[in-house]
Amino acid sequence: MLEFIGKKIGMTHVYTDGGESVALTMIQLYSNTVFDFKSNQEYNTLTVAFDKLENTKKVSNSVAGAYKAKSLPIHRILNSFKVQKSFSVNQGDSMLIENFIKQGDKINVRGLTTGKGFAGVMKRWNFRGLEASHGVSISHRSHGSTGQRQDPGKTFRGKKMAGHLGVENITVKNLQVVFVDIEKSIIAVKGSVPGKSGFEVAVKVSNY
Repeated sequence: MLEFIGKKIGMTHVYTDGGESVALTMIQLYSNTVFDFKSNQEYNTLTVAFDKLENTKKVSNSVAGAYKAKSLPIHRILNSFKVQKSFSVNQGDSMLIENFIKQGDKINVRGLTTGKGFAGVMKRWNFRGLEASHGVSISHRSHGSTGQRQDPGKTFRGKKMAGHLGVENITVKNLQVVFVDIEKSIIAVKGSVPGKSGFEVAVKVSNY
């Protein structure tokens, strides 16, 4: 499965012929270079460098030395993943999006969800809360009972309670590619993807 790294640049919408509004998420994919390609009996391993750097001081000397040893320009991100045995590329090649992502394709997008701090159970788990009146005193948004009596007398691990919400890696599957802008390296997918505008996302193409 190929993975392209990019960033979410925002959302927009288009109208269908029937007048229905369709939400779109715009993703700009970074420039890339094949850093390494290894093959074994079961699968191939592909390492791709993303987001070419003009200022080489932004990486450590050891990382810069690895690029120099392969005579490749320095990039900010290195990503390795497995691909099918039939897939083959050469070191130093660039994987152009028009060769792998086309209009109408279904892709998976992984991103980091927006952090929302400490949240109660109604916001975090969609609890309905307690009654609005009739004896409930200043605990309308509480979660109610969390444990048992003497046996077993504890709260089990994994109980849905208030806590930290967001900052999780989430993969949204089978998003349809509505259009591809080859010149600007931008794709538009139907629906939403995790994270705010400017967050980095991984676009997974499963046909390779």
